[in-house]
Amino acid sequence: MRNRSLFLLAAVPAFLFAAGCNEEQKKHTEEPVIAASATGHPDWSAQSNIYEVNLRQYSASGSIKEFEKQLTRLKEMGVEILWFMPITPIGVEGRKMTEKDLGSYYAVKDYKGFNPEFGTMDDWKTFVKNAQGMGFKVITDWVANHSAVDNHWIKSHPGFYVRDSAGKTISPYDWTDVLKLDYKNRELRDSMIDAMKFWVVQTGIDGFRCDVAEDVPADFWKECIDSLRKLKHVFMLAEGEKADLHEAGFDETYAWNVMRTMADLYAGKKTVTQFDSILNADIAKFPAGAYRMYFTTNHDENSWNGTEFEKYGDAYKTFAVFSQTMYQSVPLIYSGQEAMNKKRLKFFVKDTIAWNNAYAMAGFYKTMLALRKSNPALAAGASYKKLSGSANAAVFSYAREANGHKVVVILNLSKQPQKFTISDAAITGEPLNVFMGVKEKVDTHHEFSIEPWGYIVYDYR
Repeated sequence: MRNRSLFLLAAVPAFLFAAGCNEEQKKHTEEPVIAASATGHPDWSAQSNIYEVNLRQYSASGSIKEFEKQLTRLKEMGVEILWFMPITPIGVEGRKMTEKDLGSYYAVKDYKGFNPEFGTMDDWKTFVKNAQGMGFKVITDWVANHSAVDNHWIKSHPGFYVRDSAGKTISPYDWTDVLKLDYKNRELRDSMIDAMKFWVVQTGIDGFRCDVAEDVPADFWKECIDSLRKLKHVFMLAEGEKADLHEAGFDETYAWNVMRTMADLYAGKKTVTQFDSILNADIAKFPAGAYRMYFTTNHDENSWNGTEFEKYGDAYKTFAVFSQTMYQSVPLIYSGQEAMNKKRLKFFVKDTIAWNNAYAMAGFYKTMLALRKSNPALAAGASYKKLSGSANAAVFSYAREANGHKVVVILNLSKQPQKFTISDAAITGEPLNVFMGVKEKVDTHHEFSIEPWGYIVYDYR
């Protein structure tokens, strides 16, 4: 939930990043790969991926039973972690649009209830069991920062809410359908942790994606995550970009800054050199063992800022390749991306994805997800090294390595065709061109030819 009436991003000249980041990046990215369990992450997570489920818009009924019919297809595509947008009941009072509309998922009326829009709690429990039986992990969105205006806590525990000098409750930002919760209140903290434990114990989920996590005190998250992990080694994804979220116990944070830079690069507002500098600065900011969620779209981006086709045009696949292969990435795919959804899905009302039984991008994602799963060089902690060549102003290439395995990614981040060589010896070998399906002999003298916004992925196994 990221749509705010005003979002200020400090514009720092990219060249300021470059000098201070190269050594820090090298320290982080050329260390040997560390097994997920050794870093504190769930041992299944380092080569995994996330698929965000917008259940309301997924089918005409929007039910969990209807979504379950898609599990075989998603399993074939290679999806592993299913992240569900909030499945809790939605408040009615102050509901966005009108009270007759469905409202915001993120206005939680009951933290231990299941939204009847999607089915019953028993339907959910059955789904989780069946999905896990097929090898999926299931996480749900959790809204700890605020509740619906008509959440029962407002009457039973009025002290749970932040109030202004006049004693009135406060809505964060322009979110008039919710009220800000007060983490100075000890009982609130205990109640929130208890509610999260309910979903782990009673429904068996594997973790949470935590909404606006930066706006909730980090010390609460530390206490909460420590408590949850006494029950199960849950996977924790924070909607936030502060490094201290990892110190609090989160496995993964959002890579918003890089995502925005990708859009600026396509629009001609940033150069490849600036892109590299911003990426290096981002790497230097976070612990070496952190996971970062790289993505080209999600529910907020699609609804409020435009589809991936609006933002990245001809480069939509190029940046998807980057997101799937970048250092520290446990990447995201959003509902409908496999069908090339070109519609901005409405947020507060029903607006079903037009699937048309066509999954034009499913093969592309299957190729990327299979490579991620089969090659340790694409584990989140595998080493990362940028490769230099004769067209550095347009071509961005890098190597990922771990345990004798290697993947090289070459991206033409320009609207012009490029012919070039790569001078780093890491390119040398006879790798499989993953998307062409053939082996190619390449070395530092090989002349590459690549179309505008084109990409090459080499597997050196």
